[in-house]
Amino acid sequence: MRNQEWLDNRLSRIWQLFFTEVERKNKIIIKFKGKWKNKFGHIKLLRDKSTEIAINSLFKHEEVPEYMLDLTIAHELVHYMHGFQSPHPRLFKYPHQGGIVNKELKKRGFRDALLLERKVFRKEWPEIYKKIKIEILKKKG
Repeated sequence: MRNQEWLDNRLSRIWQLFFTEVERKNKIIIKFKGKWKNKFGHIKLLRDKSTEIAINSLFKHEEVPEYMLDLTIAHELVHYMHGFQSPHPRLFKYPHQGGIVNKELKKRGFRDALLLERKVFRKEWPEIYKKIKIEILKKKG
C-alpha cells in the first residue's frame, strides 16, 4: 500500500523531473485526504502560509494506476506555479481558465497520461472506486 513516505517521494520526484524551474516559495505538505468519487485532489493555502496538496485517499490502493497519482500531483503543482494557493504571483484570473492546466501538463510531458486518465475515469474508475469502497467496508467489519 502507498503511504506518506511514498507520497512525499513522489512529490519530490515529479518536482525534480518536471518542475525544476518552479521555485518552492513556501513549505509544501502533501497528504492523502478524503475518499472522493469525483475528485482526485486539491490544493489550498493554510493559515501558516504553507501549501497543502491533498490527494484522494483511495489512490493509496494499488488498483489505481500510478500515473493517475503522478498526474494529480502535477496538476496541483501547475496550480501552485500559476499562483493559486501559493505565494507565486497569480498568472490567471481562474485556475482552469482556457484549459491552462492541461496545456501546461502537455507541455511538461503529461500528454499520454492525460489521455489515459480520461479513458480510465470514464470507463474504469467507477469499478475501481466500487472495489476499493467494498474493501474498506469489509475492513471496518
